[in-house]
Amino acid sequence: MNYKHLHYFWAAAKAGGVTRAAEQLFTTPQTLSGQIKLLEDRLGRKLFRKKGRELELTEDGRVALGYAEDIFTLGGELEAALRDRGDGGRRTVEFRVGVADSVAKPVAYRLLEPALNLSDPVHMVCHEWKFADLLAELALHRLDLVIADEPVSRRVSVQAFNHRLGTSTMSFFSAPALTAQLDGPFPGCLNGAPMLIPSPASSVRSQFDAWLKRHRLQPRVIGEFDDGALMKAFGREGRGVFISPSVVENQTAQQYGVQILGRSNELVENFYAISVERRITHPCVAAITQSARGELFNG
Repeated sequence: MNYKHLHYFWAAAKAGGVTRAAEQLFTTPQTLSGQIKLLEDRLGRKLFRKKGRELELTEDGRVALGYAEDIFTLGGELEAALRDRGDGGRRTVEFRVGVADSVAKPVAYRLLEPALNLSDPVHMVCHEWKFADLLAELALHRLDLVIADEPVSRRVSVQAFNHRLGTSTMSFFSAPALTAQLDGPFPGCLNGAPMLIPSPASSVRSQFDAWLKRHRLQPRVIGEFDDGALMKAFGREGRGVFISPSVVENQTAQQYGVQILGRSNELVENFYAISVERRITHPCVAAITQSARGELFNG
């Protein structure tokens, strides 16, 4: 069997179609389709069938996908096990991680830091992208782990497992000059106050909107942000009040020179480590999950 053909089939099945898989593999749909056809001829079975304009796996295709998952998972483990050794014979651990761009940077750092404290040297390759793009990379085994503030939905055609790390309430911050202008105690002081809020794509945005309505608060929204770091940069300049996870509120206050107005236990953000492994075996992933559950979110 030509395992390159099998890899192309596996990529197309995981990506949900030939076109997207071709984009991920930097090839053309025609080339990909031709390689998959050669695999079908070798096996004597049809692996895909047309459903409208899309492709879906046949029963034989689902069987083949199960074997392909095992083959390429073992291939990844083999590659990791035989990495070049350095530093006096100690194994250099390669760790490829993706961080969803909606995760606050201080939280991402606190979550990833334990991975660099292993006894063996670690080479970390860190990417920050949209959650959906990171899942596609994870499905192709180009990442060992994805850090996100939402779990993988069952509706997503990616076989991955959610490892819940913990939950943080949310804190409200403002620059000292702006704080002096606010009227009354928290949260009433938010009425009419300039506010910088996460975009609708954020996992906490719907909670925040409901929280304002429940407390009958009407701040003056100055801006909505996909990038939390940019939102905090505007907040540092006194452009508005902003929210950020309470678990890193001291770091946020020090880094941006802002004050903590208050906290809300009604607003929570969950954090997940997402991997293709049901049982965690990668040493960096194990260090991250143990530290998060034992110290960061319980401290």
